[in-house]
Amino acid sequence: MIVTLEDTTSAAVGNRLVSLREEGGAVALGRVLTLVILAEDEASAEDAIHISNVASHEHPARVIVVLPDGAAEDKSGLDAEIRVGSDAGASEVVVLRPHGGAGSRPDTLVMPLLLPDTPIVAWWTGMPPAAPSKEPIGLMAQRRITNTTRCADPGAVLATLAENYAPGDSDLAWAGVTMWRSILAATLDEPPFEPITAAAVSGSASHPSIALLAGWLAMRLGVPVTMNGDGHDAISGVVLERESGPINLTRPQNSTIALLSRPGRPDQRLNLPKREIQNSLIEELRRLDPDTTYGQVLTEGLVLLELD
Repeated sequence: MIVTLEDTTSAAVGNRLVSLREEGGAVALGRVLTLVILAEDEASAEDAIHISNVASHEHPARVIVVLPDGAAEDKSGLDAEIRVGSDAGASEVVVLRPHGGAGSRPDTLVMPLLLPDTPIVAWWTGMPPAAPSKEPIGLMAQRRITNTTRCADPGAVLATLAENYAPGDSDLAWAGVTMWRSILAATLDEPPFEPITAAAVSGSASHPSIALLAGWLAMRLGVPVTMNGDGHDAISGVVLERESGPINLTRPQNSTIALLSRPGRPDQRLNLPKREIQNSLIEELRRLDPDTTYGQVLTEGLVLLELD
């Protein structure tokens, strides 16, 4: 169900939410967090709502979508939309459309709608601010999620985010490398336990995951790591050099299966699909404490990389 409210206030939206729950006979909310989505436009807002609806089956939340201020309009005000039931997954969704300057302080729009005693997560769907933790919504949030995969120059954006990093920051591209990290770490726990002397990561030059994975390897292994941006599908392969021969983990284009090759052992086929954004969001919402490993990779690992 979708309820539209024109020329309203955040307090009135909150009251309408309460009445909708009473009309529907809801006894308990069961919401575990408040997810504030800072969308770039209507299209990105709808995309983010779809993604959050999928994520809500593991993390039921109150989702508040804030659209940019329609500053061109003469009259200051707020239009809103409430989505519940099948239109909101396991969550309840509020879409706020400020205009005429009403959105200059989005935090004042959001505050009356926050769930009491639950964590606040902020998610910028497109180009993030230079310092998310210093934004009005970012100051309120325990976790601040960016998405550099949607940026025209993700490398430059990552560098800016590194300069302004604060505990609680994270990026969906980082969640996208979790399975690669797990496989590589498990491989290094197997004989012959030789030290890695160098590493190389290949993938799409326009995707930030290649840099984040390479930065993690450089930081953890303490060896030169080269990035090759001639690949495809985010990350296409990793090579770890060692005395007895290299470890190769490669994923063919458009494939969900990767091939792990090691000297003296049979090749192994592994399920390694390119991660969908909703799965990355689900992972990010599983832990709301600061991701210290991401912070270290962003601020210490990326500067260690070598370009091929």
